[in-house]
Amino acid sequence: MQAVRAALDTATVESLLAAAVAAPSIHNTQPWRFRGDPDGRLVEVHATPGRSLPLADPVHRAQYLSVGAALFNLRLAAVRSGWRPEVRLLPERGRPGPLATVRLTDSLTAGERHSDPGLYGAIARRHTSRLPFTGRPVPDPVLAEMVTAAQAAGARLHVPDIAGTRRLLRLTAMAEARNQARPDRAAETRAWLNAPEARTPYGIPVTALGPPDAAGRMPMRDFTGDLPGLRLPALWFERHVQLALLWTGNDRRDDWLRAGQALQYVLLTATARGLRTSLLHQAMEWPDLRAAMALPGHKRCHPHLLLRLGYGPDGGRTPRAPGRQVTGPTTPPGTGDARI
Repeated sequence: MQAVRAALDTATVESLLAAAVAAPSIHNTQPWRFRGDPDGRLVEVHATPGRSLPLADPVHRAQYLSVGAALFNLRLAAVRSGWRPEVRLLPERGRPGPLATVRLTDSLTAGERHSDPGLYGAIARRHTSRLPFTGRPVPDPVLAEMVTAAQAAGARLHVPDIAGTRRLLRLTAMAEARNQARPDRAAETRAWLNAPEARTPYGIPVTALGPPDAAGRMPMRDFTGDLPGLRLPALWFERHVQLALLWTGNDRRDDWLRAGQALQYVLLTATARGLRTSLLHQAMEWPDLRAAMALPGHKRCHPHLLLRLGYGPDGGRTPRAPGRQVTGPTTPPGTGDARI
C-alpha cells in the first residue's frame, strides 16, 4: 500500500463537492451539505432539514435517497482524483450526526482510477428529461447492465413486463390524482417551481418542465396545478413505456442511503449508454400505494422509486447550488434548518 498523501488541495475538494451536488433530488431540493476535517481527507455528508417536503416525504426517505445519490457522485470523483474512498453509512448510530462519511485513505493506481465505464463523465450530462421519448426499445444488455449496477450498490432493479408496466403506471396515476386533489400537497409541489428569471439555485425552473401526455397514459407530475398559463400543450408520449422499479429487501435508513447510491449508479450507467431518464416518485408518497408497488408475491420488496427509460430529447436542466463545506453544528432531518 502506498503512503497516504498530504492534505487535499482546494481545487480537489471543490471538484469532489461539485460532483456531489450534481446528483438528483426530489423537486431539486438538494437536501445535502458537507463538512470536512482540517486536512480535507474526511468528508461528512449531512442532510439539510430546511429543504425537506413534510407532506410528500414525512419520514425523509426521499431525502436519504438524494443524499445517497450525492454520496455516490462524491465517491466517483474521489476515485477520479486518485483517492480510495472509505465509506461509512450512519457512523454515529443512535444519535444525531452525519448520514455518511467518506475518508480518502490511500492513492489508487492508474488502472484503478480509470476503471469506471464512463460513469464520471456522465455526472455532468445526467439530468431528468420530462419530454416524450421515441419508443425505441432499450437493448437487453443495457438493461442488464443497469440491473447489475443497482445490485452492486446494495439494491435491486426490476424491469417489469407489459402487464407489470401497466400496473405500475396505474398506481402512479392514482398517486398523481391524489396529489392534485389535495390543495396542501399541490401547494407543496408548486412551491418548488421557479420562474425563468428566478435566481435561486433550488427547485425546478419552468423551462425544465415537460408536457402532459395527450393520451393520458403517462402520469408525469404536474407542477403547475392551478397555474394553467404555465402548462405546456399536451404531446403524445411513447406507446410502449419502459420502466424499472428500484427496491431494497429492508426499509431502514441505511437501506435508503444504499438505494440512493444504487439510483445514481443506474442513472449514470443509463446516461453513459445514451439513455434519457425521468423519475416517478408519486406512488412512494402514499403508504398504501407504495406497498402496492411492491413485486407481487415478494414479501421483502420495499420500493423506492420508479424510473422511466428511453431515447429522446435532452430536456431542460435544473440549477445547482455550489458545493461548499460548512462549519458549525449540524442537525438531523426533522430538527431544524441548516443551510449551506
